[in-house]
Amino acid sequence: MPYIKKEERQELDKLLQPLIDFLKTKGTEEIDGQINYTFTRVLASLYKPRYFNYNRAMGVLECIKQEFYRRVVAPYEDKKKEENGDVY
Repeated sequence: MPYIKKEERQELDKLLQPLIDFLKTKGTEEIDGQINYTFTRVLASLYKPRYFNYNRAMGVLECIKQEFYRRVVAPYEDKKKEENGDVY
């Protein structure tokens, strides 16, 4: 996780919570597109057109993917393995 200062998290969370609340109202068939649109807009607005910057943005997305897996998905899978047994 990007370990930013707690004060910065609080500022961001105030801005993010209304967006999160809005996205929670979307149905299963809508939410993925809504999230994709949101992140694409954010990245496209912040990274100026240049390969170097686009490469940085792709790196940020890869780190987000890996952090989400490490912090959210892997613990879930470990819990399910304990509940249901390993696959082998």
